[in-house]
Amino acid sequence: MAAPSRTSWKGFIKLSLISVPVKAFTANETSGEVHLNQLHKGCNSRIKYQKVCPEHGELKSEAIVSGYEYTKDQYVVVDPDELDKLRTKTDRAVSIDGFIPADAVDGLYFSGKTHYLLPDGVAGARPYALLREGMVKNEVCAIAQVVMSGREQLVLVRPHGKMLVMTALHYPQRVRKADEFEEEVDDIELKPAEVALTNTLIGASKLETFDLDSYSDQYVTKLKKVIELKVAGKEIVQAPDHEEPKILNLMDALKKSVAEAQARLAGAPAANGDSDGEAPASKKLAPSAGRKKGTRKVEGE
Repeated sequence: MAAPSRTSWKGFIKLSLISVPVKAFTANETSGEVHLNQLHKGCNSRIKYQKVCPEHGELKSEAIVSGYEYTKDQYVVVDPDELDKLRTKTDRAVSIDGFIPADAVDGLYFSGKTHYLLPDGVAGARPYALLREGMVKNEVCAIAQVVMSGREQLVLVRPHGKMLVMTALHYPQRVRKADEFEEEVDDIELKPAEVALTNTLIGASKLETFDLDSYSDQYVTKLKKVIELKVAGKEIVQAPDHEEPKILNLMDALKKSVAEAQARLAGAPAANGDSDGEAPASKKLAPSAGRKKGTRKVEGE
């Protein structure tokens, strides 16, 4: 299958004296999103956002420049061409600072923007393949910096199948430290029976297989359903809430949860667990091969 024709960026992966020409394609798919417009509540007319100068009225985009307020009501205009003069050819490179273990960067720092990097031209094919193979064999990824969208970004480059992918990272200064929140978490002395039941529950709830493709954005699904009903002039009916069983205490909740999880594994109706924190011998964890994959019904579908 041919690669998409529209690239997000072109440049080089630079490692010491080696330059690998690459082209980047965004991995973030937005075509499935549903965008709502803001309307006037009284007449349903669409709200317009006009760019207005207090002295000259509404302006066209080409009449607008960017500026920085260095003191009250005093601005210095910053032209994109002036920024380009400060950039060197190396700004078009994904400059690898070094290699780190594949799990060295916590997902907390991932910005959510990922690009597929493909070799750009025949000349880049072999060094690209060598770099990817070396990263796989050594179980490492690369920490690098690159200029994209007009600003320098910290990125993580890692192998993915036959390709390399590049994920933008938040700089540490942009991520709030966990210390200020951990103070709100009390140190709790856990009871052995609670720990045993929790471990049993986790064991019974492990997924034999995990398929990320089986998950979908239910907000979008339900929003589309609402739109279809409104267009058809139908009434939106409140989906029924399933009443939660009343659990008297944590131990009761754990026992009931364990019984239900083990029943799902065995494909049998749920039963109450024993009071000593252990499941009955007949309800021990079933082999993972016995797990049946089920489907989940979503209200509104």
